[in-house]
Amino acid sequence: MASSSPSYVESLYQEYVKSPENVDVAWREYFRQIAEVARQAPHQEAQFFRPPTMGDSNVVSPVELEAAILQERVDRLIRNYRAMGHYAAIIDPLGQPREPVPELDPASCDFSPSDLDRQFSTVSSSGPNVRTLREILQWLRNTYCRSIGAQFMHIDNVKVREWLQDRMESSENRISLTADQQKRILKRLSDAVVFEDFILRKFQGAKSFSLEGGETLIPLLELAINKSASQGVEEIILGMAHRGRLNVLASIMGKPARAIFREFADLDPQMHLGRGDVKYHLGYSNDYTTADGKKVHLSLCFNPSHLEFVNTVALGRVRAKQDRRQDVERRKSMALLIHGDAAFAGEGITQEMLNLSELESTRTGGTVHVIVNNQIGFTTPPHQGRSTAYATDVAKMLQIPIFHVNGEDPEAVAQVVELAMDFRCEFQRDVVIDMYCYRLRGHNEQDEPRFTNPGMYKAIDRRQPMRVTYSNHLTKLGGVTQQEADELVSQHKSQLESEYQVATASDYQHRWEQPNQLWKTYRGGNEDIAHDVPTGVPVDRLKQLLEIQTHLPDGFKPHPKIQNILDQRRAISRGEKPVDWGAAEILAYASLLTEKHPVRLHGQDCERGTFAHRHAVVHDIETGAKYVPLQHLTVEQARFQVYNSALSETGVLGFDYGFSLDCPDGLTIWEAQFGDFVNVAQVIIDQFITSAEDKWNRYSGLTMLLPHGFEGAGPEHSSARLERFLEACAEDNIQVCYPTTAAQMFHMLRRQVLRHWRKPLVVMTPKYYLRSPQVTATLDDLANGSFQRIYPDVLTTRPDSEVQRILMCTGKIYHELAQRRQELGRSEVAIIRVEQLYPLPTAELQQQLSRYAPNTPVTWVQEEPENMGAWRFILAQWGLNVLSQHQLRCVSRPASASPATGSKKSHEIEQERVLSEAFGQ
Repeated sequence: MASSSPSYVESLYQEYVKSPENVDVAWREYFRQIAEVARQAPHQEAQFFRPPTMGDSNVVSPVELEAAILQERVDRLIRNYRAMGHYAAIIDPLGQPREPVPELDPASCDFSPSDLDRQFSTVSSSGPNVRTLREILQWLRNTYCRSIGAQFMHIDNVKVREWLQDRMESSENRISLTADQQKRILKRLSDAVVFEDFILRKFQGAKSFSLEGGETLIPLLELAINKSASQGVEEIILGMAHRGRLNVLASIMGKPARAIFREFADLDPQMHLGRGDVKYHLGYSNDYTTADGKKVHLSLCFNPSHLEFVNTVALGRVRAKQDRRQDVERRKSMALLIHGDAAFAGEGITQEMLNLSELESTRTGGTVHVIVNNQIGFTTPPHQGRSTAYATDVAKMLQIPIFHVNGEDPEAVAQVVELAMDFRCEFQRDVVIDMYCYRLRGHNEQDEPRFTNPGMYKAIDRRQPMRVTYSNHLTKLGGVTQQEADELVSQHKSQLESEYQVATASDYQHRWEQPNQLWKTYRGGNEDIAHDVPTGVPVDRLKQLLEIQTHLPDGFKPHPKIQNILDQRRAISRGEKPVDWGAAEILAYASLLTEKHPVRLHGQDCERGTFAHRHAVVHDIETGAKYVPLQHLTVEQARFQVYNSALSETGVLGFDYGFSLDCPDGLTIWEAQFGDFVNVAQVIIDQFITSAEDKWNRYSGLTMLLPHGFEGAGPEHSSARLERFLEACAEDNIQVCYPTTAAQMFHMLRRQVLRHWRKPLVVMTPKYYLRSPQVTATLDDLANGSFQRIYPDVLTTRPDSEVQRILMCTGKIYHELAQRRQELGRSEVAIIRVEQLYPLPTAELQQQLSRYAPNTPVTWVQEEPENMGAWRFILAQWGLNVLSQHQLRCVSRPASASPATGSKKSHEIEQERVLSEAFGQ
């Protein structure tokens, strides 16, 4: 209703009088409201647009028309405040000037000072149905322009917007706190300030990434935890970067201060040789008791300096906890993520995280996002770090509210927390709290921020500590005496001093964090403690599991080609056909599920498989209905989840890694659409997957399936960058396998779960060979075999003593070498397959090589370029003399800056050269 044309309004009204249904619903409601106000205030009727009755003349008087136009302008002004009031809100504690907002000036809607005492309808808003313009303006400014700036008008759902409007406008966006609540906020502020001051004095020059200037985060978190517990939340996973982490650990998580002080003192260097992490990256778990006695389990995720990348890890943990509890409504566990302003706006992982929030595969029932807005990133001011007005503008991609709040108004913070938590509970969506504060010191305690931001720090230097200003506020109100406020400080100082004395004592006893109940029976460490377990499944059971999956509901019509695959699997179950790769993989999942081990498979197009081999989800060709055979094996089976993921690697891999942290008894798989896509997720691999056990003593059984193999598909779709994983291998931190048969895939997947040795598993999976007869197996292979780290040569017809050349390889190239050997009749050439590249099975290799005469030359053959693939890793492990008995050389493509050629014919020429050279041709 933006038009102010009298003729336009008059024509609409005349139409409304004739037939209300012919008028747009918004105008219809508008005319109805005007009539309602006129009835309620008949003595003011000259100032209102009073619609004539059906018997009246259809002529609108000038007075009535003027009143209608004025009312429309009031409605427009109200909308302006709802949409743009946040731009005028006093959210910056440093008081830096903001651009004026003309749309909030009554003059922008053609009001003059003489209109301020006119009465208008506010029947569509909370509170009185009639107010003067002066009262309307005061109400709007109180609601939208004080210490809280609310962004919510981008939300399309009218009911959601009206819910938010009612909650904010009915209270003018202010909460009424009891004296006890105010004292609790003051205590939390005091604890936070005293902790930072204590660290600064006791450990001068040490980095702590203090919370000074943003201490209101501590009462904010407590308020959020208390509120969530009252709403039924029993577990909260927190993720945050390093700023303020130590304070959160001490003040919220309940980590003993003595442990933090001991880490600062660094009195146990022998204990951390080659492992561990800096103190402001560490996590912690504990039970928290709320103000009204409820218990909430808190877990703060370990996090490297890659800031926002912990976010999806935390979300994955929440989802795993919900699935384990069978919390289908997703109300018992929640994520609370604490972000920095510069990182939230700057890191692309933020968009990925937000995009995951409403997807079936990654939904968690709503995340609470808290931005600790220091208004600077390292030394970079906002105008150099983002192209948007707010650090949070990326969150407008979701249908969620964003609350900007002045961190130096704790009671405004309390109102925002109350509102945000109620929104999350009501709509089960994410919500953002953008708490404006400042950074008292530089990026760290050794930094001088005045080098680059002198103006900002002049303003900061003039500020009193937040605890002092709030204490003075409560003292004036009479809620607390100065003596009581001082006692809060002195008591906490005394407690910290006692903890410090314990921490620095020579007889200090470390309190080791025990693995939780889920992880009690699982181990990390070296593979030599990982005892192999039987992975075979009886043939009759395999037949039954495969046959069950070929049955579809009555009337269900799959695509003819899918029906053909089901028919083939039925033939396999009868022993009429060999087991192909897809059937072996499906049987691994089915057998684990019926043994009560949950399976989650997640990745781009993984429901069918990028190369159409899996078809874990079958679609009805006529109705589009879906059926998942692996969810219908037995009544008692474990849960099976398979989801196509968003087109994201970093966020999704982080999520699935997080999921694996809380699902040790299950098989958690992330599959790349093509193996090279894993490049995008390198931060998750480096900072979490390959190093978490060493840094944080955290185990994971995440499995990564990465399609790999040189088939002429070009540089980006040939290589999963095997060499990068191998370069990161040390201390048996991960497993890297390149299986060559369907049976190997079956046993490898089952071994990953049935062994209680938990390590991430990286699998180079084939593409072309998914349907090749060269990789097939028999049901007996699945029933009686096990995963072979090294496959000995079984095809030579000569005695081992007559072998003149040993070829060693991994993966797809083996089948081409075996075929070429057969074509050439080269029975004097042995071929050994290394199926597990890491941990490298040296003992098994030595056993196999001992079959052959000493000094028989060994050639490592790979299709990747010389500087890629496994060669340089193998060379580093064995040198040029394998086990001091055999000279070692390599046959490969020449070293290259790019993994592969883009020409199919060039690929074929190169591949032929590799095969020919391997046989000395």
